[in-house]
Amino acid sequence: MDTQTLLTGQTVTFAGDPFTSPWQDCVAVNAAGAVLIEGARIAAVGDAATLRAAHPQARIISYGDDMICPGFVDAHAHYPQTAMIASWGKRLIDWLETYTFPEEAQFSDPAYAAQIAARYLDLTAANGTTTMASFATIHPHSAEALFAAAAARGQAVVTGKTCMDRNAPDSLRDTAQSGYDDSKALLEQWHGKGRARYAITPRFSPTSTPDQLSAMGALWAEYPDCLMQTHLSEQPDEVAWVAELFPQARDYLDTYEMHGLLGERGLYGHAIHLTAREIDRLAEVQGRVIHCPTSNAFIGSGALDLMRLARRGVPLGLATDTGGGSSFSMLRTMAAAYEAGQHHGNPLHAAQLLWLATQGSARSLHLDHEIGSLAAGRYADLAVLDLRSTAAIEQRANRAEDVWEDVFATIMMGDDRALRATWIAGVCVTS
Repeated sequence: MDTQTLLTGQTVTFAGDPFTSPWQDCVAVNAAGAVLIEGARIAAVGDAATLRAAHPQARIISYGDDMICPGFVDAHAHYPQTAMIASWGKRLIDWLETYTFPEEAQFSDPAYAAQIAARYLDLTAANGTTTMASFATIHPHSAEALFAAAAARGQAVVTGKTCMDRNAPDSLRDTAQSGYDDSKALLEQWHGKGRARYAITPRFSPTSTPDQLSAMGALWAEYPDCLMQTHLSEQPDEVAWVAELFPQARDYLDTYEMHGLLGERGLYGHAIHLTAREIDRLAEVQGRVIHCPTSNAFIGSGALDLMRLARRGVPLGLATDTGGGSSFSMLRTMAAAYEAGQHHGNPLHAAQLLWLATQGSARSLHLDHEIGSLAAGRYADLAVLDLRSTAAIEQRANRAEDVWEDVFATIMMGDDRALRATWIAGVCVTS
């Protein structure tokens, strides 16, 4: 039998979706809770006193009043943009040409890809993120680098080779055929091996010809249990560009659907400027919309009306979108989601934000049976939050009338100092 470890503290558990039911019925905090870890997985969750008595042999780690949460799940990121995060002053298309494409060209060097993959996983773990869905570059070894680095840490990761065959520098273009061949080879090598999951990854419609989008759609039809990740309706000028490139399409979403790239295992990043038809169609097929609020603000894309989508039953995830997003922190991303909601008169509750960054994003990645919640049988991927991490947070928390006011102060003002510990597959990787 594996050694048992009992973590005690405040524990957060989920009983439903707080975007479709009252959050009070869906999210609960046990002020005297505990999580029992055996090997890589959670063996039990409950009252600390009960679990102590039932498992007297367990090694005990007391986190006091710290909050034991599921590890954060970042549902849309670009690990190759790690080194160029927080690059100044450009809108989406200029930002890609000025910063992103030159940086991604450096990933022609496998050693550089391995270096950045390791750095990225270090930075995200320090912020409590235990799983992410990340774009790679067009270079197959860029996807392999992230898969290998995650496997060495026992970490769940979703990634895929980015496919682009037009409107990009020559050094970053593949072809419809090579994109298909490279993606298929990577998929067969990595998908479902350990905790690795493959995502077929056309960057977005403007950088793929119809032939390449069709090739990606054909590959997805061959391997329907894979994910597919892309971008959708991030900025108005992008939407207008797509309309010029695809005059036969009804709208931006249709450029994916007409090539077999719309489905419930599709991850559609941003999705700010959607038409009513697009929202209806996403709801119908249960396509996942991934909210990227820090990036949306940083690049000037707009503020997504998340509750508009939630009311229509569109499944939602949350993401940093680094390096378009300006922080590796899912706490900062939750704060930005709150601020975006305020623009539309729909401020999100702390319980909704915490669910969105964990269970919601895990559900978007179709991994909620393995991660995203504190429940027996799930992987022991955990983020332990110090709710008094700075003087500013502590003085506000001291006035809190309930635990959620306490948590909200950390969401709004917290950073990596708020992470008491990060656990991945039953191993404490930061403390």
